[in-house]
Amino acid sequence: MGFKTKNVAFRLFAGTLLFVCLAAAKAEPLPSWNASESRDQIVSFVAAVTDPGSPDFVPEPERIAVFDNDGTLWSEQPVYFQLLFAIDRVRALADDNPEWETTQPFKAALEGNMEALVAAGKPGLLELLMASHAGMTTE
Repeated sequence: MGFKTKNVAFRLFAGTLLFVCLAAAKAEPLPSWNASESRDQIVSFVAAVTDPGSPDFVPEPERIAVFDNDGTLWSEQPVYFQLLFAIDRVRALADDNPEWETTQPFKAALEGNMEALVAAGKPGLLELLMASHAGMTTE
């Protein structure tokens, strides 16, 4: 498949995705979200940049949507979801690993001490990830 064919296919896919998203948003924007200031700000922002009568309107060719991995938005703040998952796994596995209560970075994860996790640096983070993900299957 040539570059032009890929580009046309991508634009068709992106346009279809945008159409479906806009149709769904008109029905009930972010239906799985709890009511919050963040949710309201996102809905207001999207409404403003997609309304041709708005001073904040952004023409469709200039809009960019960023998706990662499995097609979802990937949160980086306050921390990556993968780190939150690793912390939850460490907590779930803690009964089988009592030494974690006194060993960093596991102690920090068990206590929810993000400063200590940051202080552990990349080596500590990798240790946490390896221990929390070892032996997992896709199921």
